[in-house]
Formats: sequence, structure tokens, C-alpha cells
Amino acid sequence: MKIKLTGCVLVLCFALNAFAQTTKPNIILIMVDDMGYSDIGCYGSEINTPNLDNLAAGGVKFTQFYNAARCCPSRASLLTGVYPQQAGMGGMVTKDVDHSRETPYQGWLSRETVTVAEVLKSAGYRTYMSGKWHVGEERPDWPLQRGFDKYFGLISGANSYYRLLPGRLMLEDNEPYEIPENFYLTDAISDYAVRYIDDATQSTRKDPFFMYVAYTAPHWPIHAPDEETAKYRGKYMKGWDQLRKDRYARQQKMGLLPKSAVLTDRDDRIPAWEEAKNKDDWDLKMSAYAGMITRLDAGIGRIVDKLKATGQLDNTLIMFLSDNGACAEVLTGRAKRDLEAEAYERSLVTPTGQKWSYDAYGMEWANLGNTPFRLYKQYTHEGGISTPLIVHYPKLVKKAFQTDQVGHIMDLMPTCLEVAGATHPTTFDGRTMKPMEGKSLVPILAGKSRKPHDFIAWEHFGCRAVRQGDWKLVSSKIDDNDWELYNVAKDRSETNDLAQTMPGKMKEMLVLYEGWAKKVGAK
Repeated sequence: MKIKLTGCVLVLCFALNAFAQTTKPNIILIMVDDMGYSDIGCYGSEINTPNLDNLAAGGVKFTQFYNAARCCPSRASLLTGVYPQQAGMGGMVTKDVDHSRETPYQGWLSRETVTVAEVLKSAGYRTYMSGKWHVGEERPDWPLQRGFDKYFGLISGANSYYRLLPGRLMLEDNEPYEIPENFYLTDAISDYAVRYIDDATQSTRKDPFFMYVAYTAPHWPIHAPDEETAKYRGKYMKGWDQLRKDRYARQQKMGLLPKSAVLTDRDDRIPAWEEAKNKDDWDLKMSAYAGMITRLDAGIGRIVDKLKATGQLDNTLIMFLSDNGACAEVLTGRAKRDLEAEAYERSLVTPTGQKWSYDAYGMEWANLGNTPFRLYKQYTHEGGISTPLIVHYPKLVKKAFQTDQVGHIMDLMPTCLEVAGATHPTTFDGRTMKPMEGKSLVPILAGKSRKPHDFIAWEHFGCRAVRQGDWKLVSSKIDDNDWELYNVAKDRSETNDLAQTMPGKMKEMLVLYEGWAKKVGAK
């Protein structure tokens, strides 16, 4: 009897110890690539995204959350909690790396910053990443060298979803990945994310886990399985003009935008739908793009299902966003540079979405994606920097709600550290670390008013902006005389420029921007 009792006590102690170890939440950051503000159902889209919509229905939707305008700057800021220039990524990645000196535009992740994975790993988390890296091309700058235990994905930027293009690098951990038959990149990213949850939950170690899932979709080239594209064929024959109106109406009904936020005019470089040529081709492009989003949403559903199956969903913080606004780029010259000669010729005769195609969907559909805002990826107007942010965390968010409190992508790392009970170090690996600029979103998630940033600012390839409270100063050219001033509380769509009528406020905001640019080393 005594032996049995002792055994029961040991089992109970082991169980309590395991429970104590897993009370820290798991954390999953999901970022998609080049998706517009209005491209998912719960932000106004006609695209079918039931899994994201369900997360939003049980969590928090942010209506005024910002990224850093483009792939590399946003990824650097997410990973480090600082502005892109402070992380060495004011521009884009480079293969011409000199680790002996650091600059704000060096093109690899600064060693004077510590990543969220490095901090959480030090705090007892298992750390995983599946997807696009794009913050360092050389081995010392790869994910496993910056705090991740396991990695699968694309080190480089854009790539085919079906095969590896010349000059691109895909890895599993630190080794080149051999692409199998019937490969589709979005599915592979989802597969590895699910596998990593199994790895964490089946381990004899009961540590919490952090996972960064960085989908390449829906970045060009527009590649979608035929069955996904088929779901939407014909639906986009309504045209971009009517679909923008439809999305805007749904956004207003959802309360995503103040009533004063008007639908901006169609970009004057885009023809009216009635005048557009090759309407069936346009329908195919947008149908394939929509299929890409539906496919990644299904992958997110698989991640959520795995969390449910392993009993982890209620103890997992999930955050979802996009790295920049919808992309207006065209691939006319790019395809010839990216593809082998034979592949380029095949791309010219292959329908959009299929393996050998190499298309983007153009400014025409990007203007729809960023409804109701102006401009696109890389610009610092609202269309370039506004993103959905969905946060699902049942332990803290007891009742779903929507918030218009302002946040920035650099706020994600401090949020992760706060829920994990981790501290940002002043030194790491023998080097002094830059302090985080971001502020935790936890007070907002708890239903409270967070003390906002004094201001937030942007610069990328000559596109500049600063927002303080209701005011935003923005320029999308290098010229010093093209600043525009908006009261975004009344004019979120940036249609009424007040720079000429309020020169005092413009000068006040310009002082803020110039001080920030000097501090972070922005050009």
C-alpha cells in the first residue's frame, strides 16, 4: 500500500511539474506576404477565409495597425522590436555582406539587436520557423543562427510556388532543401508548421513553443492550384470598380472605418472596368490570387486544428498580419531576369496560376486589395502600411472585440516577451543590444487603453511618414517639397491634404520626422 501511494505521489508530482512548465503560453506569429488591407473576409473581402474569420470572431481585430511598408523592413521589425533602420534593414537584403561594420541599410539583420526567438529560447521556449526569411542571405544570418531551433523555408525573396528558381535558396534547418514531386510552397509551409507543433507537444520536454509562420503567399508570381482558382472563376467579372464599392460597404457595416473614411477614387492610371481589355484574363488573375489566399487560410485552419487536437489552443497566443499593402508591381522585365530562357518562353503561353506561369495581378487588382486606401506596397500612405491584425488568445481575450488603438509591427516582439514573462536583455552574446522601440499590446488585449507611442515613423526608398495621434505627415517622393498632411481620425483615406492650410502643424510634424530620421539613421 505504501509503495502504491508513493508511486501515485510521484505521478502526481510529475503531472503538476509538467502543468507548471506549460502554463506559459505558446506563441504563433503568422505573417503573409503582399496581402492588402481588405483581402480577407473579416476585413471586407469576398475571398473565402473561414479560418481567419473564426480567429477574429473569437479574438481582437485591430483597425489601425501598421507594418513597415515592405517585406524586409517589416520582417526585421517584427523579429527585433525596433525600427527597420535600427535592425540594419532600412532597404532590402543584399548578398554583398560585410559583417565588420553596421549601417541602417546594410541588408542583413543587425547583431546589435536580439531577435524574439533568441530571447524566448533563453527563457525556455522551443523555437520554430516555417516560411520566408528574407533578412539575411549569408549563413551567419540564417534562422538557426538567430535563435530558431528548427527551420524550413525560403531564405530568399520571391520564388515560384512549384520549384526553386535560379539564385534562390530554400533550407531545412541549415541544409539545402530538395523539392519533392507535387510540391506547392504554401502547403509545405503549413505542413512544417503542423509538424513543429507535433515536435513540441510530443517531446518529453514540456517547454512552451514559439513559432513564426511566414507565408510567401499571396506574393507574386500568382500561383494557385487549379481547384482553388476554379472556385472564383467568373466572380471577378464584376470588375474592380464595383468590387471596391462592395468591399467598402462591408467595411463600413463592420465598423472597420469611421464614417468619414471615404472610398478613394480609382487610381487614375487604371481604366474603368467597362473600358478594360481582356476581361477574362483579368478575372483569371484575380481568381488565382484569391485562390492563393483561400489556400493559406486552409493551412492556418490546419494549424488551429492541430492546436485543438493537442489541447494547446486555449494556451496559445496567435497573431496574424501582412508585411505590407497589396502590390502594384508588374513582371514584364522581371520574368526575363528571374527565369531560365526555356522557362521564360513557357511563361509567355501558360495561363496565370499554373506551374510555368510568371504573372502578377497588377495595380488594377492591388487597388482593390487596399480598399479604401491610396497607393500600394513600399509607399507610406495608408495603402502601403495598413494591415489587418488578428489576435486570438483565449487566456486573456475572454470576449471578442474590435479596437481602433494604433499599433506598429515593432509592438509584436514586446507583446510576445510580456506574455512569456521574458525580459529583453541589455547585452547578448557579448554585445550591447539596442533597446526595443515597440510597446506591448497586452493592455489592449486585456480591454484597456494603452498609453500610445508618442509617435511612429517610416522611411523606405524615399517614402516617408510620421504619425502622432490623429495627425499624419506623409511623402511618397524624395523631393523635399511634397509633404502632405492629414487628420487621419477624420480622413483615414488621405483625400484632404491640409499641408497648405495648416503650415504650423506641418512644420511641427516635420520636426518630429527629422528628429526620428537622425536617431535611426534614415535617409
